[in-house]
Amino acid sequence: MNQFTFAARQKTVLIGFMVLGLLCLGITFMTDDQFHTRFWTNYLHNSVFFTGIAFMALFIISAFTTAWGGWFVNMKRVWEAFSSFMIPGLLLMLLVVIGLWGHFHHLYHWSDADEVAKDSIMAGKAGFLNKNWYTFGTIIIMGIWIFFYQRIRTLSLAEDREGKGIADGYRHHKLIRIWTAAFLPIAGFSSAAIIWQWVMSLDAHWYSTLFAWYTGASWFVAAMALTIMLLIYLKGQGYFQSLTADHFHDLGKFLFGFSIFWTYLWFSQFMLIWYANVGEETVYFQERMQNYPVLFYANLALNFILPFFLLMRNDNKRKYGPMFMASLFVFFGHWLDFFLMIKPGARHTAMEAMHHADGAHAGEAAHHAVEFAMGFTIPGLLEIGTMLGFLAGFLYVVLNTLTKAPLSPANDPYIGEATHHHVWPYID
Repeated sequence: MNQFTFAARQKTVLIGFMVLGLLCLGITFMTDDQFHTRFWTNYLHNSVFFTGIAFMALFIISAFTTAWGGWFVNMKRVWEAFSSFMIPGLLLMLLVVIGLWGHFHHLYHWSDADEVAKDSIMAGKAGFLNKNWYTFGTIIIMGIWIFFYQRIRTLSLAEDREGKGIADGYRHHKLIRIWTAAFLPIAGFSSAAIIWQWVMSLDAHWYSTLFAWYTGASWFVAAMALTIMLLIYLKGQGYFQSLTADHFHDLGKFLFGFSIFWTYLWFSQFMLIWYANVGEETVYFQERMQNYPVLFYANLALNFILPFFLLMRNDNKRKYGPMFMASLFVFFGHWLDFFLMIKPGARHTAMEAMHHADGAHAGEAAHHAVEFAMGFTIPGLLEIGTMLGFLAGFLYVVLNTLTKAPLSPANDPYIGEATHHHVWPYID
């Protein structure tokens, strides 16, 4: 079957989980503190995580196409569908922007002009960390991403319709190659700027030159894990029959290799900052090691130790069971990674704002911020339910997009290479 049908039962299940997510967000909002910190951090966490996966899918297509890759062509429709979520992702982030201007949340310490005036470090960063940069940076950068997605997607569909001959097929492919090559440097620089705004600035006194690489690697591994799980599911439903164990082997190698790369960046960022012992930087890791030890070490266990031992054996990259389980744990692990990036800094800012409103000393706020709290110290059921709702929304957009084009791009010049792809030494 080369045309995906979005079954009514699939829609019902996904809508049910979306309702669960909305219900969890509603309960979180009604049972939250005066600034609704848990609600807004849950919302920001999932919006950034799934929007980042959508962006990374377009980056993956662009990188593989520019590298003259052909093995991935018969699965590229899935990544095109992933990328389509950038449009609702922009709408999700605009709600954070509205909350910033309307003072509906206290996620970012730098959003309080009075606090910035008292703080020489934040005052020095005020040229970048401000509402205007956050707003127009989000709109312009995500607008550029969406523009490139639409151009590449349009050319890909035109290739299916019009690229009947070799010359016509390559003409479209050449244009796709030009657009994807142009997107790569833009994606590299713009994603760094946007992740500094969305996530790194939650800890306004801290910075890391490796942070954009680190979050990008986390997005990449999460996108690859979700790709593997979705392809295994769809193949079980009778779709993507041209995909073989060799294709999953290569996907497994990317999952394994970039899990190691993510760990390398994790250690490099941690080691360099910790060794330098600069208080402005080490405070980030000290906060997480001392007050969030379960999350801190679970992050490494799920995202490095588990995929390392599960996927180090070549045969496991060719088996659906080990691949699905490794992908499931790694996907959740990187969702947890973003939880750990976002929650401590936003919680600390909110606690300071609460104590400032009550006339309490800032030191008391800092002390109070280390106490155990469900939804901050560890994810609670409301966080899991919210994540499932966002995941269902993401998959609904993806599966709906898959219905709009043949799953196998028959007129792509590399479709033959993809169909007959073999991984040495596993040649039949």
